[in-house]
Amino acid sequence: MTLVNDGAIAHDVVIEGQEPVYAEAGETVTGEIVVPDDGAPFLCSIPGHAPAGMTGQIEVEGGTAAPSTEASPSGGDNGDGHGGPPPETDVAADPDAPAPVLYDPAAPARLEGEVHELELVMTEREMTVAPGFVQKVWTFGDTVPGPVLRVKVGDTIRVRLVNPTENEFSHSLDFHSSQVAPNDEMRSIAPGEELIYEWTADYAGVWMYHCGTPPVLHHVANGMYGMVIVEPREGLPEVDHEFALVQSEWYLGPQGELTSLEKAGEAAAAPDFAVFNGVANQYQDAPLLVETGARVRVYVLNAGPNVDSSFHVIGTIFDTVIKEGVALRQGNEGNWGAQAVDLAPAQGAIVEFTTAEDGVYPMVTHAFNIASRGAVGLIQAGDGDPTN
Repeated sequence: MTLVNDGAIAHDVVIEGQEPVYAEAGETVTGEIVVPDDGAPFLCSIPGHAPAGMTGQIEVEGGTAAPSTEASPSGGDNGDGHGGPPPETDVAADPDAPAPVLYDPAAPARLEGEVHELELVMTEREMTVAPGFVQKVWTFGDTVPGPVLRVKVGDTIRVRLVNPTENEFSHSLDFHSSQVAPNDEMRSIAPGEELIYEWTADYAGVWMYHCGTPPVLHHVANGMYGMVIVEPREGLPEVDHEFALVQSEWYLGPQGELTSLEKAGEAAAAPDFAVFNGVANQYQDAPLLVETGARVRVYVLNAGPNVDSSFHVIGTIFDTVIKEGVALRQGNEGNWGAQAVDLAPAQGAIVEFTTAEDGVYPMVTHAFNIASRGAVGLIQAGDGDPTN
């Protein structure tokens, strides 16, 4: 057996009862193994590596396969080792499920003018929330999360909320950025009904909006949430790149059906997946691309519904953090910085940083038992290679 280790740390290949084939980072090592007539499972014996997905199976043509140690179909460790064991779900992956649709992480431009007439149509449809897993989700604007709305302090926002006749359930809308009577604008509307929700952006921040129809837990857990960015009246300083990331959780129901309210309602929250912008691990294969040294601003919201977030970009320091109205500014006296921003469900923040060199910078929630469930992505600076 020839083991080619292109990774950054040591790995081995072990068949039970035999000597391992071991390779340091960057090494290629050849060793001898004995393959039983019925094949054999193998794994990496470095602590934590097998639970994170480093397992496999040798099969012998014409033989009977030995018990497999193949990892969960939902994937293994991600983010250069900053996750953990993949989640174990009580829902079997469907190999024929449609591929997930990538959610564009770019923050939208601020809406022009001071009065904004918008329409939000609520839909009920199937969505692939992780490779192999399809749920019947509820949406604002046909996406999970809903569209990012961006305005400035003093603007008036008038939303025409539509619940189409083909929907099955009543829904509503709660803008955390508004000051209105909940039993007026936030009331539930049945399929076939509409509602005008008008509010003024009085305070700057990164705000959540969501469905407030009981049980609110199920409507949020089933996809009905989104982000509002309210800039100060004078606007925000120019930066090179802006991204919008919403962390949330999926509590799987059966394939093609609604998420599980029972699982979401457990006192000790254990989501099947935790995600950025609706889909587990989607920014692993589609990293956020920036130039090395470019100034990056990320609007971060934790939609929950249950689990805290600790947003962190590995290899960077946040020199600006604006969280729930409290600001750490670049160039402050003492040159203080921040390593992570903690967000309880329904809290939002703005973070800014630069990348020091070409490379790949994982972004995670630093609660690693949650990160391993899909709340991991990559930011690629330059060509991603720090050696050139």
